[in-house]
Amino acid sequence: MSATGADTKPKEGENAAVAPAAGEVLYCGGTNWDMLGRKGGPNAVNLVSPTRLRPLVGVDIRFVASGCTSCHCVALDVEGRCYTWGRNEKGQLGHGDTLQRSLPTIVSELSKYNITRAGAGRNHTVVITDDGKSFSFGMNKHGQLGSGSVKNEIEPSPVICLVSQATNVVCGADFTVWLTSVEGSSILTAGLPQYGQLGHGTNNEYNSKDSSVKLVYEPQSRPRAIAAFSGKTVVKVACGTNHTVAVDSSGFVYTWGFGGYGRLGHREQKDEWVPRLVEVFQRQNVLPSNAIVSAGSVNSACTAGGGQLYMWGKLKTTGDDWMYPKPVMDLSGWNIRCMDSGNMHHVVGADDSCISWGHAQYGELGYGPLGPKSSANPKKVDILESMRVTSVACGMGLSLIVIDRANAGDKLDQLEVFDGGSSAEGPEETKNGSVTTVKSASKKNANSSSGTKKRKGKDLSESDEEDDESEDDDSEDDEGINGVKRKQGGRTSGRGRGRGGKKVATAARSSSKGKSRPKSNSNSSFNDETHSSAKKSNSSHGRGRGKSERRGRSSR
Repeated sequence: MSATGADTKPKEGENAAVAPAAGEVLYCGGTNWDMLGRKGGPNAVNLVSPTRLRPLVGVDIRFVASGCTSCHCVALDVEGRCYTWGRNEKGQLGHGDTLQRSLPTIVSELSKYNITRAGAGRNHTVVITDDGKSFSFGMNKHGQLGSGSVKNEIEPSPVICLVSQATNVVCGADFTVWLTSVEGSSILTAGLPQYGQLGHGTNNEYNSKDSSVKLVYEPQSRPRAIAAFSGKTVVKVACGTNHTVAVDSSGFVYTWGFGGYGRLGHREQKDEWVPRLVEVFQRQNVLPSNAIVSAGSVNSACTAGGGQLYMWGKLKTTGDDWMYPKPVMDLSGWNIRCMDSGNMHHVVGADDSCISWGHAQYGELGYGPLGPKSSANPKKVDILESMRVTSVACGMGLSLIVIDRANAGDKLDQLEVFDGGSSAEGPEETKNGSVTTVKSASKKNANSSSGTKKRKGKDLSESDEEDDESEDDDSEDDEGINGVKRKQGGRTSGRGRGRGGKKVATAARSSSKGKSRPKSNSNSSFNDETHSSAKKSNSSHGRGRGKSERRGRSSR
């Protein structure tokens, strides 16, 4: 999840993010919510071109949210209504049940509030209101709902979070980060502390009395201010699966959490349990007030001086990792308005173009049925050319794109409209909350892909982090642990993380720049080698639950 819009400079002592201009939301990616990011399953309809969603046609959407491990979506309209849809096995849609919704559905229990921001984790959702309240729903096993309790492992209806004067919220896989206007507490965190992603100098690890469970990570259910930011004001924040990126009011960038693949940008792969300054963004290269920050599963990104996009971490399925921030020269000279990163794909709104790239399985890049499935380099989404993108959000196998209607003219009317459903019949809930049964939608821009077909190599749709999400253990150890005892401060080195024969559990509930422009034909990319690279990355790569994350090769 990222701070997708370019926010205006906050007033002294504040960190309120200004939402981008409203518009119509488009969707591309998978529609078989139960099987996104998982192996096997029935055939599914993938929307491989940006597609309008029937309940939101004509609705002014001012904010969208998903997350790099999320298989559900959130949209907020200008009236403050909150819509959710997608996977709902843990009640993350907030409708009081665990039935999936294939189309945007208003969260009725939030109707009396003006919802202004939202964040989405693997199995939970958090929103904030215009008066600074925060509500959450979904999985609470790790305390990620911030309600102060883990008594109820699942909360399918909104519960109040123990924060006040909240101005923004983002979610990692199993943790949540709030920004507030409270002096001395501009950033608070709650949830799973396993890799130090909460920023409190500890991973809350202790030995279990249960002989079959060696290590336990105590959930942090009460939001707690990060002491390292005492005296500072955090104005922007983004979360990956198990790491966090933040920017203070002086333009300095800090990262902490899991360090594999160089996603923290410190030229090394060790974990950081407290916020650490990213050296690249200092002196003359501090971030401007309108900077954009985003985080994917295994990478991070931000815009610096002149709007230059920098990225670091694992950016492609092959090749060396970027161990520190480097400029993405393909996007030099572009006026980047918004950006977000999903599992292993990225979407950017720049000038009057939408640009995407990365490894994709479900059509989330939006290139259409005649375009490539994946692209190793930034490439225009041709069907959206000359349309102004105001906001984007990326999830697991999905992308949300908000288009400015004033700029689009009648081009929006030429796009397909999705009415819901997948290849298999199932219960669907309409906008007014009634449950109906719909059949598979047949769209010109949708292609069927079998989740059971054999693939070469391993599945990287999960970025070596996301498990198959069979909910037996809720993937609490999806990044794995070291085979040796981790040192204080996360100062563990090594290229890989073995299981080391240890069984892990969470605590019991009782405890030089140049301009470039892309070619515009439907199969073009910023570089001629895109297609050969994309073909190599067409196989899906992932892994099952419990496998440890690899540290990766480094490019120093």
